[in-house]
Amino acid sequence: MAKRDYYEVLGVSKDATEAEIKSAFRKKAKEFHPDLNKSPDAPEKFKEAQEAYACLSDKENRAKYDKYGHAAFENPYGNAGGASYGGGANPFGNFDFSDIFDDLFGGSGFSSFSGFGGGSKSSTRARKGSDSLYGMKINFMEAVYGCKKDIDLEYYENCDDCDGKGGHGETTCSECNGSGYVIRQTNTIFGAMQSRTVCPECNGKGKTYKTRCNTCKGNGKIKVNKTITIDIPAGIDNGEQLRLSGKGEPGINGGPNGDLYIEIRIIEDDNYKREGNDIYLEVPVTITDLCLGTTKTIKTIDGYVDLKIKDGSQPGDILRIKGKGINNPDSWKKGDFYCVLKLIIPTSLSRKQKQILEELEDTNLEDSSEFKKFAKLNK
Repeated sequence: MAKRDYYEVLGVSKDATEAEIKSAFRKKAKEFHPDLNKSPDAPEKFKEAQEAYACLSDKENRAKYDKYGHAAFENPYGNAGGASYGGGANPFGNFDFSDIFDDLFGGSGFSSFSGFGGGSKSSTRARKGSDSLYGMKINFMEAVYGCKKDIDLEYYENCDDCDGKGGHGETTCSECNGSGYVIRQTNTIFGAMQSRTVCPECNGKGKTYKTRCNTCKGNGKIKVNKTITIDIPAGIDNGEQLRLSGKGEPGINGGPNGDLYIEIRIIEDDNYKREGNDIYLEVPVTITDLCLGTTKTIKTIDGYVDLKIKDGSQPGDILRIKGKGINNPDSWKKGDFYCVLKLIIPTSLSRKQKQILEELEDTNLEDSSEFKKFAKLNK
């Protein structure tokens, strides 16, 4: 049976970020893990999702897959010198899914499922905490010029009094002998069943302490509240993220905190519209401006510029002011400023204005190609 596309398996696009791929796998793992889903096809779908994530979460493997597809990991010469994985074997080695599973099952024990690759590492391993997301709104000009913003954060830091251990006088846990988990055997109608659970004595750390730290109450972490100033770079675009290292969720077993990502949401401006690094502005003009030509003073983000409108211009014409757009340091080229001519028809006219327009109507203004084309159509 032909393998499904890995992106299709996880339900993500080919330009998905690492965070989106990880999030998609979490959902699939929770949906199809055999401990949670007892349908007959759940194990196969779970293995399929594991294989897809093992490939796409690794930069090298993902690059190979994007270029060659499944053929990148097939070995036409059997098992000699390549990674053949016909018959359901794991093409990506002994991939460690413990971070994902610990998050899904809250660090508690769950029955292992060995349909894909080897077992997980010991629960005593220090692991980085989960990343957090913080939405921040800024206005259009703050995004153009850059700015500083203060945010109030509540997060956890390692306790200085116990170095993040939670206690003093460290000893190996006598209950689990330092492994962090214990094996329980239960007799059922199907026979004796074994399950691995987190050690209740050391809570999976593999170590106990003679005295508990009073500062952190044995947690190894203390909650802090801080006001942090964020530097918003000039030219940042809507949806871009800034990373604050170590300001996310607390780590596990002494591991570092996750990161905090600040996602920027730009409030739309009433006048300026942005497309990439270019800026668009509607410029109101009269019929005489278009017919006779004129010069208008335009306020760009870099200051005022005189815009020349040629005689015979048409409504909707777009005039470019080069190099007056957004200066994004991540881009090799500064944007441009575009003026869109918007014809404004007066809703009320004086008697003299009406007379002038009536005189204009008596002249032959229908000799243009557009008028001739329309007249031919309606013969």
